[in-house]
Amino acid sequence: MSNKEEYIFWSLANTCITDLGYRIIQMFENQKELWLEKLENKTAPIIRLKQENVDWSNELQRNIEFTAANGERVRRQLNRRELEILNIYISEYPPVDEYEFRLEKPYLHTEGNKTIVSSILLAQGIMEKGFERLSGRLGTAAPFQEAGEYTEYDVQILKQQTLAAAVNQVKAERDILFNSKPFFTYALIFIQAAVFLWLQLNGGSTNSSTLIKYGAKVNQLIYDGQWWRFFTPIFLHIGFLHLALNSFALYFLGTAVERIYGNTRFLFIYLFAGVTGFIASFIFSPNLSAGASGAIYGCFGALLYFGVIHPKLFSRTMGMNLLVVLGINLVFSFTAQSVDNAGHLGGLAGGFLAAGVVYFPKKKKFILQLIFLILSAAITWGAISYGFSPYVKSQNEPSTLLAAQEYIKQHDYDQAYRILKEYEKNAAEPTDKTYFLLSYTEIKKGMLNDAKLHLQKSVKLNPEFHEAYYNLALINLEENDLEEAKMNAKKAAKLQPNHKPYTDLVHEINQHLQSSGAGE
Repeated sequence: MSNKEEYIFWSLANTCITDLGYRIIQMFENQKELWLEKLENKTAPIIRLKQENVDWSNELQRNIEFTAANGERVRRQLNRRELEILNIYISEYPPVDEYEFRLEKPYLHTEGNKTIVSSILLAQGIMEKGFERLSGRLGTAAPFQEAGEYTEYDVQILKQQTLAAAVNQVKAERDILFNSKPFFTYALIFIQAAVFLWLQLNGGSTNSSTLIKYGAKVNQLIYDGQWWRFFTPIFLHIGFLHLALNSFALYFLGTAVERIYGNTRFLFIYLFAGVTGFIASFIFSPNLSAGASGAIYGCFGALLYFGVIHPKLFSRTMGMNLLVVLGINLVFSFTAQSVDNAGHLGGLAGGFLAAGVVYFPKKKKFILQLIFLILSAAITWGAISYGFSPYVKSQNEPSTLLAAQEYIKQHDYDQAYRILKEYEKNAAEPTDKTYFLLSYTEIKKGMLNDAKLHLQKSVKLNPEFHEAYYNLALINLEENDLEEAKMNAKKAAKLQPNHKPYTDLVHEINQHLQSSGAGE
């Protein structure tokens, strides 16, 4: 074989690697056969280059079958449903017998017809025709021009340039994917495990009072100025399963993000996404919330940003798998109960924005980063402002009741009364629970007339609210209105006949009536 065929071989390899973005996945020891990959190219995701004299048609057929068998192994490794291989032969002469029918149609691998091999022969007498087919398949002009002589030196220089380009390509990709070793990922897993243990030893991680004491998100407490509750819930988890799932997700996603973005950038992305997740939860969910889920979804967001900036590398390394995992998580989130979907979506957006702000190590895009910084600040400020709007506050009853109950447990009745009274004023339609809890604080503050009014509103909204009837009866007794007290006590006892305090109160009132001569 002359230097010409070897030069064509390396010229094609060089064009595919440097101009078309293919990468080497296999190189045979004799350096006469290369397998190249570019999965995002739908018409030629795999190219096989083979430099060999093909003398006979049967020999060509056997080689095509070998290519299909090897391609099937590659397909399985890549986990592809189907795989097309562009099989290119560089030979000095074509086979001496009939061979054209071997190249007319693609060859299908016998096991399942999932690997498809389309072959092109470049040889003397059919070189131009072969390059026309090749150009059409690659979608670019013929990557080779005929020259007079091809010396061994020319071939070696071209080979060295091609292999150097392939090595630099791999190195550049590794520099993007492996900027640093994970550190903060492991530190965060340790911190959240330690915090979980602390919660367990101090009241339990599923105990609302314990969670609130150590920083869970409670909207009403944020309204009261406890801004740190946008941050502290990131490290709290409600139950062991919650901790285990988030730690598992953080281990896989966090290490990937930290390797790509570096340690400090990862920490910023994680914490910013966690905060934006709880800001979104603050706006759309009035319930108590805690956990690292928003920050973990932020890791998804950062990897999606990586995909936007490096789509080819993203597609080849993690693209489809990441999108499938994200899709499964989102479907699960929206179908499962008691899942803070707003926090997840807020964290996803926050991670994407934070990645745009910090960009990648050793690289700068000042204008783009500035745009993301302004956008992040504007969205964050706008979201918090909206969360403090009267409309959102008026939808915040569960959080108001939860905060009031905590103040009541601490015997801080003034604070409980203040937030309940403010909610009553702003809410369009307070529920029976709000009126009942408000009446309780008023009883503790000695405001019996107000308490009586709110209890009456409570039972009007919920005629089966036995505790409200019981408290009304107690206020009636304080007012010495025995008949009214008896009526309310009997309603409570009728609703809960096995509750001894209710029946005891009815008995006590009857004794008062008898001693006063009123009888039953």
